[in-house]
Amino acid sequence: PDIYFLYSGLIGRSWAMVFAAGGFKVKLYDIAQQQLTSALENIRKQMKELEESGFLKGSLSVEQQLALISTCTDLRAAVEGATFIQECTPENLELKKKVFSQLDLLVGDNVILSSSTSCLLPSKLFTGLKHVKQCIVSHPVNPPYFVPLVEIVPHPETDPSTTERTYALMKKIGQSPVKLNGEIEGFVLNRLQYAVISEAWRLVGEGVISPTDLDLVMSDGLGMRYAFVGPLETMHLNAEGFSNYCERYRDGMRLVLNTFGPVPAFSGEVEKKISQAMSEKIPVVPKVLDARRKWRDECLAGLSKLKKQMKSD
Repeated sequence: PDIYFLYSGLIGRSWAMVFAAGGFKVKLYDIAQQQLTSALENIRKQMKELEESGFLKGSLSVEQQLALISTCTDLRAAVEGATFIQECTPENLELKKKVFSQLDLLVGDNVILSSSTSCLLPSKLFTGLKHVKQCIVSHPVNPPYFVPLVEIVPHPETDPSTTERTYALMKKIGQSPVKLNGEIEGFVLNRLQYAVISEAWRLVGEGVISPTDLDLVMSDGLGMRYAFVGPLETMHLNAEGFSNYCERYRDGMRLVLNTFGPVPAFSGEVEKKISQAMSEKIPVVPKVLDARRKWRDECLAGLSKLKKQMKSD
């Protein structure tokens, strides 16, 4: 079956690589041919680098994977024969709604219309479409090539078979899909992330710890554990089972949580303080930021390889 990606930006290119690695035929659609040409060059370059460093996914060679990816500037032709369409336009509600209303007129009853949105609720995106039963959010984590999580979020009217098919497809290409039973602001990943960010902000703001040490608490502490087990299993393992953990620690947890401050404004003096510390460590220069991102992605590639290996042992 063919899988189609709308727009050839960063997320569209990443999705294309993930699906091609899984052996699926992919079509990238964009309005401008130039965008598509440079997207393909970029994908080829990335795949070559991944192959050289031993991190290329899937069992196919670079050439075989590239052969699965084609491009298209005509939307009607792009959706023909598609079984799954992943929209990857910028995070702008009006733009996304426009794209889905165009797709709604072109697709049949069998294709899944999926959005990569990270924060727009399905009810805002899909309400009123005649194919609303086939619509779903599949939110990847950046960079999806190394971080496999995909949050699958249905619209209240999404057909259960749409959710199941999307889940199965994500599994098939080696991602780690999770199903949300309904929509909620921020989905789950960002709710957890924002809880951590806001407490980090308060701790730095109150002068308890420096910004760089705060990051170390996560990277060399909590994060190492969370790379393999989640917070609930952590509780289960850190006592004689989950209920025993609650019994032992519930009072202490509530005591601490009750001292948390209000939600920060994420601006002002604390912003300056953190920004300064981060810029000293990694200057805000495109070349330096890109190099650091590349380093981060290589770390993630190594970690995902290690995780696979440890699961198969």
